[in-house]
Amino acid sequence: MMTPIEEKKDDKIRTGMVQVSDGKSRPMPARLALTMEAVTVQREILVPPQPPRDSRVPHARERMVQITRQKVGGLGLSIKGGSEHKLPILISKIYKDQAADQTGQLFVGDAVIKVNGEYITACKHDDAVNILRNAGDIVVLTVKHYRAATPFLQKQAEGASDTDSSTGDDHPSLHNKVDDNCNTEKTETNGGWQSAWGDSQEALSRPSSVASDRLPEGTKEWVDVISVPLMMGYVTRYVLGTDKLRPGAFEVRGARTHVTTGIIHVDEPAALSHWLKSISDNIMGLTNLQMKLFNRHLAGGERIEYMGWVQEGEVCGGQPWQTYRPKFLILKGTDVMLFDTPPANITELAKCPETLKVYQTMFRTVKESETVDWRQHCFLVQSSAPGPSPAGPRYFSTETRQELLRVEAAWTANIVNSVIRLGVS
Repeated sequence: MMTPIEEKKDDKIRTGMVQVSDGKSRPMPARLALTMEAVTVQREILVPPQPPRDSRVPHARERMVQITRQKVGGLGLSIKGGSEHKLPILISKIYKDQAADQTGQLFVGDAVIKVNGEYITACKHDDAVNILRNAGDIVVLTVKHYRAATPFLQKQAEGASDTDSSTGDDHPSLHNKVDDNCNTEKTETNGGWQSAWGDSQEALSRPSSVASDRLPEGTKEWVDVISVPLMMGYVTRYVLGTDKLRPGAFEVRGARTHVTTGIIHVDEPAALSHWLKSISDNIMGLTNLQMKLFNRHLAGGERIEYMGWVQEGEVCGGQPWQTYRPKFLILKGTDVMLFDTPPANITELAKCPETLKVYQTMFRTVKESETVDWRQHCFLVQSSAPGPSPAGPRYFSTETRQELLRVEAAWTANIVNSVIRLGVS
């Protein structure tokens, strides 16, 4: 069993081992790091050791190398990278006894900065290939060595088929083969936090007898997979849009609700409760801070008393409240404001898509015996005002009883303030 909490500074800043999934696949080991501003999912990766430095390589400084193009084999090198991959143009292979190799001054891992004095650092891969191919018989390259890239390029070059990137002519030993290193290699990206686990997780999970054949010995370190800002975010134990409670698990969603940690699984009930409280407290603190910032720009009678996420039950297929939609609730002055996305500033606050008047609504908490499904901490809102709002009471749920009590207290305060304001006017 994993240690629930491996490091603890205080309730607001902590780190611990958990498991993470997308809610469908098998959970994977991860580390959860909580700060005052964000919660971050981290994974462990294997970092290969740095190879011994080649004494021939002038490390970390630019140098100029002249190459004489050969009739067969061209410049005798292949390249990877390009601006479309957010990478420099890197020499990925040098063919033995060909032009680049004969200089004795070019190495796998060299980044090509200029060709005949022309900068190519902003070039796409194919553009760099064409520049090299059309650079003439005498080519002057300005290069700088990137030591960290060398082991990866050397590993990928083993057994790979290449064509000389500067001429397009087949290397003498590689007739009729495809240029994987030069012309067709593309960096694939896959949206979503799941893609960050990828190959390293697979490699770390292999038996040591298999992994040792493919992975160099090295050290392990934690890297961030996804970091979710806590400002106006929320933590939930429910499956999104349903009343199904996840056993031993929760999810943190940001103000832009598509940003999510994934499903965090915690074995120990005490550790689960501790994580939920710590994250909720940090969210509440940041949201209250934002509320104070808004209130600086608002008149006394228009002050915000509450901001936070609630879930509104919606009728589906004739069976009431089977689906839930997240709504960001703001109680401001005499207004009950419902947003799909929290307002980031005063301008967005003024553009609320749905506003009710608190003195024209009835608020009532729902007793546990009256709940319509498995969601708890619910309340009803009934508006008497004419307009486009749905007829009949609207059913809402909060994540905790503490949050429900905060909504109820703020609602009561707003009604009292509204009555006073109406009486004065």
